[in-house]
Amino acid sequence: MSASHNDLSQQNVYDNPDFFEGYKTLRQQDSGLNGAVELPAIRALLPELSHLNVLDLGSGFGDFARYARTKGAVQVTGIELSTRMLAEAQRLTDDPGITFQHISMEDFAADENSYDLVVSSLALHYVADYSGICHKVYHALKPDGHFIFSVEHPVCTAWPVGWITTKAGEHWPLDNYHDQSIRHTQWFINDVIKYHRTTENYVNTLLDCGFTLRTLSEPQPTEEALAQRPELMKHCRRPPFLILKAQKIPASL
Repeated sequence: MSASHNDLSQQNVYDNPDFFEGYKTLRQQDSGLNGAVELPAIRALLPELSHLNVLDLGSGFGDFARYARTKGAVQVTGIELSTRMLAEAQRLTDDPGITFQHISMEDFAADENSYDLVVSSLALHYVADYSGICHKVYHALKPDGHFIFSVEHPVCTAWPVGWITTKAGEHWPLDNYHDQSIRHTQWFINDVIKYHRTTENYVNTLLDCGFTLRTLSEPQPTEEALAQRPELMKHCRRPPFLILKAQKIPASL
C-alpha cells in the first residue's frame, strides 16, 4: 500500500539535522560514490542541453540545475521536499533561469508536454509510488523527451546491511531480492526508509507507461576516480547504482 502524501518521512529524512549535516559534508568533500560513479554516468547519458526545458525531481542542493544551465538549458525547475536542502540550493543559486519548488514528487503536477528532459538523481528509491511518478513524467514530457534517473542498485537495497567479512574475505550480501517492500536502513541516522524494487520492476514500469528504454547502466568507478581513491576498487565488485534512460516516443499515426 502506498504511503499517503502526508506521511513522507522517507524523504524528510534530509531535514533531520544530523542526517543533513552528514550528507552535506559527504557531498562537499565528494567522499561518497556520487562524484566517482553516479555523476559521470548520468552526464554521459544526457542529450544536448542547449535550449531545453528541464525538470529535476529531488533537486537537492541544485547542483544539476546549475550544471544544466552552464550547458545551455533555457529553464530548469527543481522539485525538492526538504526545506534544508532547498534553503542551501537557493543560497548557492543566483540564476533567473532556475526555479525551485518546495513540494514532494508525489504531489507535483505539470502540464502535458511541458519538459524536454526530466532527471532524478538517487531520489526515487525514497518514494512509495514509483509507477505514479513515471506516469506523471510521461505526461509532462514533450514528444521525444527523455527521462533519465538513478537509484541505488537493487542488489544494494535488497538486503542493505553493507559489506560483510567472512573467513573468505569481504563480500556484498544479497537476499530477499524479490521481496519488494520497505527497507529500514542506517545512514548517518537510524531508520532511514527506502523502497526496494527489482531491476525488472524499474524497467517494466517504464515500458508499461509508454516509454522506450534507451539505456540501462550499472556504472563502475571511473579510471580517474580509482587512481585518486584506490579504496573504490571494491565497488567494481557489485554495482552501487542503476541508471535508466527512457524516451517518450509518440505512437505512429
